[in-house]
Amino acid sequence: MNLKEFGIYFAELREKSGYRSQRELADKSGVSHSTINRIEAGTHKAKPETLKAVAPFLKGVDYEELLEKAGILNEDQSNVSTKKDDLAELHKAISRAFHDFDSLPEDEKNFLLEEIPETVQWKLNEFRKAKAKFLEQKNNKNK
Repeated sequence: MNLKEFGIYFAELREKSGYRSQRELADKSGVSHSTINRIEAGTHKAKPETLKAVAPFLKGVDYEELLEKAGILNEDQSNVSTKKDDLAELHKAISRAFHDFDSLPEDEKNFLLEEIPETVQWKLNEFRKAKAKFLEQKNNKNK
């Protein structure tokens, strides 16, 4: 999708989301009116931080889909990076839980000890599947 096509797509999303004007979306999202205007006009490539700011206010689309449509991220990279982010967040949560482990009540300690291995294994398997699919598609494109 080129800049003009993305601009049209973006304007349609804004309108379908109930914002009659660019200024309305700007006021809600905190993104400047001029930035939204340039994106919709197709004269400005949307930055990831801009798309992240407006995504919660647009119906029927999420941040990753906006990145893909804007040509910033292709679908395969998106799936793998999301899984990496999920694993990183899980790692942080586990680290925090175990940092304070001694101060937790017994029932919470038991819950963590029972649930964390299964959760980690599940997330790791999801990441491996996404990575394998990404590498397979990448290899197919290079043939």
